[in-house]
Amino acid sequence: MTQSDTATILARLADTLESRLPQNGGDASSSYTAKLLARGPDSFLKKIGEEATELVMAAKDNTPERIISETADLWFHCLVALAHYGLRPEQVLAELARREGTSGLVEKAGRSDAGHS
Repeated sequence: MTQSDTATILARLADTLESRLPQNGGDASSSYTAKLLARGPDSFLKKIGEEATELVMAAKDNTPERIISETADLWFHCLVALAHYGLRPEQVLAELARREGTSGLVEKAGRSDAGHS
């Protein structure tokens, strides 16, 4: 899979998630994503926490298949959050690109919200 393929997949998924937003006609009775979005941030933020914990457990167990699966679940729910807040995965990719080649310590020290990890 190329970088272009990855970006295309993320953009396509973001488009689908945006179509599930309540204001875009997302049907909570027939779509898991629309239901999460209709319930509001607490719903998908809880899922992000759950999936992050499951990823940590999979990593501690050193099970590659579960690590991949749980990472996909975590990324999905993070993409749901981005859609809710009107953000796009391309913005996250741009931020990662901006940080590339910068020491993590230097980058972190330069943040305006230095109190956050």
